[in-house]
Amino acid sequence: MQDRNEIDNFSIDCVIFGFDKGELKALLIKRNTEPDFGKLALPGGFVYIDEDLDAAPLRRLYDMTGLTDIYMKQVGTFGKTDRYPLRRVITVVYYALVRVSNYSIKLGQDASEAYWVSVNDIPALAFDHRELFDAAFSKLQEQVRIDPVIFNLLPKEFSLSDLQDVYEAITMQKFDKRNFRKKVLAFNILLDTEKKQSNVSHRAARLYTFDKKAYQKMLQRGQMFTI
Repeated sequence: MQDRNEIDNFSIDCVIFGFDKGELKALLIKRNTEPDFGKLALPGGFVYIDEDLDAAPLRRLYDMTGLTDIYMKQVGTFGKTDRYPLRRVITVVYYALVRVSNYSIKLGQDASEAYWVSVNDIPALAFDHRELFDAAFSKLQEQVRIDPVIFNLLPKEFSLSDLQDVYEAITMQKFDKRNFRKKVLAFNILLDTEKKQSNVSHRAARLYTFDKKAYQKMLQRGQMFTI
C-alpha cells in the first residue's frame, strides 16, 4: 500500500556502482510488484512530502545497505510522459559508489531479489531504467577523469594495479602500466602504507591509501586531478 506521505508522481532512482573481482558492477533488483512484475530494475522509490530531495536516495540506500557515508552524485531529471505506465511520474536519477564487501543487501517491499551485474552485461530493464543507467554511467565516466571519486570504490588500502583496474573498467580504456603509475604518483595524493598484499599467488604489491588532505591542498594550488 502506498505510504500516505509519499508524492505519488515524483520519484528517485539510484544506479549503485561497485567494483568486485576485477569488474565494475551495478546493483539491480527484481521487482515483485506491478507494473513490470518480475523485471530487473534500478533501486528507487517515491519522495516523501516532508523530505528534501537529496535525502530521498540516501534514505533508500540506507534502507538497503545500512550505510550512511556513501558517495552520491545527481545525474539528471527524467520526465517523459509515458515512462511509467500507470500515471505521469518524474524521476531524479543519482549514482552512488560503494565498496561491495562493506555490507549485505537488504531488500525492500518492491524487490524479491538483488543482483550485482557487470556493466558490460546489463539486460533489458523495467520502464526506462536502461536509459537512466546509461546516463548515470556516462556521468561517472566523465567525473572519474577530473575528480578522484574512484577511491570510493576501492578498499581503504589498495595497490596501484587495483587502482588501474578500476579506471580501466570505468573508462573502458586500457592504460600503459608504467605511464599510469607515474602519472598517479606524481599527484602526491597517495600515502604509502608500508604494507604489501597478503595471500596472493603473485609478487605482493605495495599498498596505498588516498590522502584527502593532500588532495585538498592540490586543489588549492589550482591543480586538477586528471588521468
